[in-house]
Amino acid sequence: MPRTEPRTARLAPSASARVLAGLGLGAAFLALLVLIDLLAPTLFEASLPTRAQDGLTLAISVLIESLPFVALGVVLSIVVQVWVPPGVIERWMPRAPWARRAVLSLLGMVVPVCECGNVPFARGLLMRGFSVPETLTFLIAAPIVNPIVIITTHQAFGFDDGILIARLLGGYAIANLIGWLYSRHPSPDALLTDRFRETCDLVVHEPGGRWRRSLAQFVIELRAVMPALVIGSALAGAVQVLVPRDALLAIGSNPALSIVAMIVLAMVVSICSNVDSFFALSFASTFTPGSIVAFLLVGPLVDVKMLALLRTTFTTRTLVGLSAVVILAAFAIGAAVNLIV
Repeated sequence: MPRTEPRTARLAPSASARVLAGLGLGAAFLALLVLIDLLAPTLFEASLPTRAQDGLTLAISVLIESLPFVALGVVLSIVVQVWVPPGVIERWMPRAPWARRAVLSLLGMVVPVCECGNVPFARGLLMRGFSVPETLTFLIAAPIVNPIVIITTHQAFGFDDGILIARLLGGYAIANLIGWLYSRHPSPDALLTDRFRETCDLVVHEPGGRWRRSLAQFVIELRAVMPALVIGSALAGAVQVLVPRDALLAIGSNPALSIVAMIVLAMVVSICSNVDSFFALSFASTFTPGSIVAFLLVGPLVDVKMLALLRTTFTTRTLVGLSAVVILAAFAIGAAVNLIV
């Protein structure tokens, strides 16, 4: 991708100063959490309302569930960007654009992270020079072709109603459809935010050896991803409390409305793709098989938390188009499953 001109006036602080500042902020944040945990019961004796407690619990659970995978994704991003020599990955890639996207959409089978960790990994691919359509293809397919996701989906549903097969083939097809659509864009780099392009320039021009660059990129990636993860988790917790489940269950048997309901639910609950099959299993007796497939396709790709993370890299307009394609494709696949089963 094209590099922006160095912005020395704004990026003047040294790498060491940035690293120390980032570590200091992280330590202060952890200390604040410990103080809140120790002092809150004595300072605020009145309990929170039940719905507020539920929302806070759900938000924290989404955050804690996602943190290990985000950290792993950041580490893998650094490995790809800093430690893998130039040309090692690229020489194994086919030359034809469609074939490169087809191969990259299977890369998630060897990257054992959920959708949250795939975002920093994808940022590393972009910094390495992979195109935006190629990276989007990986980003959309990876949470579904992940071997852990395949195993958990099989454990939950087996081969009943074709849910496992429909999820795998549907996710792969949606990823390559999105990759092809955005490959037609006249200026793919315009799909990225200005801030991410500045980050690319900063990482590429970072002085020092590999360890220093790794540490600097670790801080940069966490500083970019963590605020979005916290905000996305908070939104997911709040929306889960506000959306009435009874209304969703009431339309579960309708072939079309059940798909719409489960798509909405998938975007709201923001459950990690590694375990979302067991959550969906609780709806299997009430909702149609096609609606379960739609839930399993939409959730890992465009839920509230994922969109907040993607916003660190892609423009709002890009995310609107991405969400529209995923939702429409998931609805079509879910409707086809309902017709066949």
